[in-house]
Amino acid sequence: MAAQAGVSLSTVSHVLNHTRPVNDSTRERVEQAVQELGYRRNAAARTLAGGRSHAIGVVISGLTNQYFGPLLHAIERRISAEGYILLLGDSHDEPTRERLVIDSFLGRSVDGLIVAPSAGFADQAASAITSGNTPLVLIDRSVGVDCDGVTPENRASTEKLTSHLIDHGHRRIGAIVGLAGLDSSAERRDGYLDALRAHGIEPDPRLIIAGESNQEHARAAVEQLLGLDEPPTALLTLNNAMTIGAMRAISDFGLRIPDDIALVCYDDFEWSDLFSPGLTAIAQNVERMGREAVDLLMRRIDGDDSPFERRVVDTTFHQRTSCGCH
Repeated sequence: MAAQAGVSLSTVSHVLNHTRPVNDSTRERVEQAVQELGYRRNAAARTLAGGRSHAIGVVISGLTNQYFGPLLHAIERRISAEGYILLLGDSHDEPTRERLVIDSFLGRSVDGLIVAPSAGFADQAASAITSGNTPLVLIDRSVGVDCDGVTPENRASTEKLTSHLIDHGHRRIGAIVGLAGLDSSAERRDGYLDALRAHGIEPDPRLIIAGESNQEHARAAVEQLLGLDEPPTALLTLNNAMTIGAMRAISDFGLRIPDDIALVCYDDFEWSDLFSPGLTAIAQNVERMGREAVDLLMRRIDGDDSPFERRVVDTTFHQRTSCGCH
């Protein structure tokens, strides 16, 4: 191939592996030779020889959660433009499974990892990544690990949702919070508490209940709240899976939204406006989050050793009718 293109073997390597800039005319000759000779790069051999695998491992929790579809699409489109392929694993929010998936990716010599971490990520999987110096970006959630990360804005967004319910006259507002151990869960809970205190409402611990970031636990949590002697008049759910669980529990009790109980949620659905009533919700900019995560990862892969960043992406408040607005 080098002879066909009239260049050295090292120049061919630089063009194929993107390890050094090559002028346009030389690159075009090499690429033309690749086409004429029908050359196919051997990724495993290239990795063993010290090159890049050109694969990025992405680990999330809950592939069935529709929130992750647009996020994965944004990540895949961005890494594809950089000449990489995506390897996808589902942790199911289980730290042991998460560690197995990550170990598998590391065994395939991925060039970097993007992880939506479980609550146990710092204890189980983080050291395996950092000890091998594999570039890592956490997305959607943060867990106190020293690495780059991209998250939505959580605290002020949740404060806005809660204040909106208070403006409708609600004082007993149930909060269905996410997994313990995640910074995002704590930040959203704190936003709820900020709003109550700003309006002179003493928080009632019985109204703050764990939904474990999934439908089943959230459904049980809302049933518990609705069974109180003084049940809440409004509910705040802090991710989209828990919103579905909450809606099912409300239906089980024969209640109507917002006539019998108001509902607002963190995480918008693509089809939230098709609900009757439409869901008042905080929408994340998942497209931007995906782009930002890949950009941070590419920077590390290219050798940038500047201080780690946590980028916080603004959210959007969508006012509909589940809160009582008309």
